[in-house]
Amino acid sequence: MTSSSDTPKPGLTVSVLGEDLDQQGRGIARWKGWVLTVPELIPGEKASIQLLQRQRRIWHGKKIKTLEPSVDARRPPCILAHTCGGCTLQHLSVDAQNHWKQEHLKATLQRIGGIKVSADPLISPESESLGYRNRALIPMQLAEGGLRLGYYRRGSHRIVNLNHCPVLDPRLDALIQPIKNDLSIAGWPIDSDLRGEPGLRHLGLRIGVRTGQVLISLVAATDHLPGLKQLAAQWMQRWPQLRGVTLNVQPKRSNTVLGETTLCIHGDGVIEEQFCGLSLELGTTTFFQVNTARAEQVVVMIRDWVHTKAPAASVIDAYCGIGTISLPLAASGLSVIGLEINRDSVIQAESNARRNGLMQARFLDGDVAQHLQRLLPGHQVLVVDPPRKGLAPAVLQMILAIPPAFLIYLSCDPSTLARDLQHLAGPEGPYRIEQIKPVDFFPHTSHLECLVMMVRINCAVQPQTV
Repeated sequence: MTSSSDTPKPGLTVSVLGEDLDQQGRGIARWKGWVLTVPELIPGEKASIQLLQRQRRIWHGKKIKTLEPSVDARRPPCILAHTCGGCTLQHLSVDAQNHWKQEHLKATLQRIGGIKVSADPLISPESESLGYRNRALIPMQLAEGGLRLGYYRRGSHRIVNLNHCPVLDPRLDALIQPIKNDLSIAGWPIDSDLRGEPGLRHLGLRIGVRTGQVLISLVAATDHLPGLKQLAAQWMQRWPQLRGVTLNVQPKRSNTVLGETTLCIHGDGVIEEQFCGLSLELGTTTFFQVNTARAEQVVVMIRDWVHTKAPAASVIDAYCGIGTISLPLAASGLSVIGLEINRDSVIQAESNARRNGLMQARFLDGDVAQHLQRLLPGHQVLVVDPPRKGLAPAVLQMILAIPPAFLIYLSCDPSTLARDLQHLAGPEGPYRIEQIKPVDFFPHTSHLECLVMMVRINCAVQPQTV
């Protein structure tokens, strides 16, 4: 217990040693029995920090000065890294980022799920830690100094103005400044928060990494933007790689970035991407992993594992989206059914299946749990790629009630993965974990994807050491 004289107050400056990072990538330190979280403080760094506010037993602070640097510190590759909230770990070496993510995954699995494993090394080539993002949706506002375009300052709703973003594909990064200049001249109202006159809200950029095709999308609260067609025509003429310009209409005053209506202003409303040897069409609102190389690696691992364990299996791909996993599995000769609640995604998956002649891939929209109840008895392999909140309770219960022989779980949040694995592969669960592969889709951030391959305990497959 701390005495009253040890109780810190806002504004107090203290010296601390960084011990760890929290889930948001903030440094964790301790001072006189209190836990402190400090942005940009890294393990092994001694720093002077100022206390800002208390939240139960945790104090939030800001770093004032580095007193003794950590051996893992480095100069961030982006000049805005200290203010922009897009990346939180650029000041940490890539090797140290990877080590922390791997240890964080192991600790989270054991703390929440009671799952003790030694995960494979993190899949994250250092050579691809920059320029990896194939898409950006960047908020915009008009300020006293003109158009401000960029991501929000860490812990605030204030935009940090940028002209370049080093984690964005260089071919997209080169478009930011000239597009920004043109939008400044256009004279349209611009406010991502929609506090005033309806106008522009976000700039969307997307590229087919393998094809080089680019799609520019403007997100606005209105479709009345005089001169937009002429500007789009100029862009199409200026940049040969530009496939089309679209306008997405989002009139609601909310944090939802994209609206339901997308208008093609010039050219085509989609671009082509080559993925796992397939041709996919991607539009303004299409969900597709922003790190093409890592996504392809994951799909190849899933495909190879299924062919090793059950080469003649029939596969269910739950939360399938546009078929990013389903279609490559079908192309390898497997019979696949993709399940997805979003009807638009299913329409796109079906279109891409026809585009590649993959008639053995079928897609169903609607409630995933209800589909599983009917389909699981006749399928040996289930692939699940749920959103950050993990498996829906009804989906988890259906898997436990009718466990397929092989279960593959692609997670984008270690905490919800640990929660679900507690039921699936804990002492009372029907599965044993055969492989855990952490994959870094988002270098320089605290986010981590994880691929888990599981075999039903009573399945006739020889166990392997985890």
